[in-house]
Amino acid sequence: MRLTLQLCTYKRAHLLERVLEACFDQTVPPETYEVVLVNDGSPDDTPAVIERLRPQARCGFTVLHQANAGLARARNAGLAQSRGDRIAFIDDDVLPTPVFVAEHLRSDEQYGDVIVRGAVINTASFDHLPVPVWTPANYSANYFWTSNVSVRRARLDRAGGRFDESFTEYGWEDIELGMRLRALGTRAVFNRLAVAFHFKPPPGAPDVARILGQSRAQARTAVQLERKHPHWRVALAVGDTPPQRWLGTAVARTGIARPLESFVAGGAAAGPLGALGRIAAGVLATQAYYDELQRARAVG
Repeated sequence: MRLTLQLCTYKRAHLLERVLEACFDQTVPPETYEVVLVNDGSPDDTPAVIERLRPQARCGFTVLHQANAGLARARNAGLAQSRGDRIAFIDDDVLPTPVFVAEHLRSDEQYGDVIVRGAVINTASFDHLPVPVWTPANYSANYFWTSNVSVRRARLDRAGGRFDESFTEYGWEDIELGMRLRALGTRAVFNRLAVAFHFKPPPGAPDVARILGQSRAQARTAVQLERKHPHWRVALAVGDTPPQRWLGTAVARTGIARPLESFVAGGAAAGPLGALGRIAAGVLATQAYYDELQRARAVG
């Protein structure tokens, strides 16, 4: 078993069918890889979707159902059942292309014991996919981003073999593992042909409350990450350097947050937010992040 394709899912039954179809539709021989899926207590019809897709799996397909425990614990449950020499991580809103597994394995053959970072291309729809060609418009500086990344199991075991389960809220559990891998001197390479499409539809006004909630949770886990790894790379990644904090709190100094909230709410009946609405939502999310970052740091 050369590679395990590992993913976790929570309340995304509407995407999971397409994602699993793509995981099963790979160009490598089916005995080369397996898919390990963890259902992290989804309250929707995720189990029914999984059973409907099970007959399509030509490769090994392991499914674990657990009570909702968060992504770190779900990842670890999947790792415990994984048999591949290399573990590739994706999310349940990520659609791998047919050469995804082949390209991660090609990079393994070419570079050896490295982290392989694949290309992630954002898309508003799985039904109308862009051309699978990575461009700098989709650049990410993340060293270890579980939307599309792989690492040899032996290297992962040297870094502790698990995600840190103290990260129970949204954000940074993959970066924390990446810091441990970096401390081992693990080299990372980028394969622009190992493409996966990330489902990123334009948000609507009803989505803004969820976005703000995620921003606040991500701020709390950012503080948690900094305390575990007090390093300049972490501070830069989470936006906790003096220039970043100054820019991030600029909205609060202007006093325009309330008008922005009204502007976003005004688009509630119009479907997806327009360009200005998305900018306003982004500004509000940034303010929510830095407000919570300051509060979480003060709590100590």
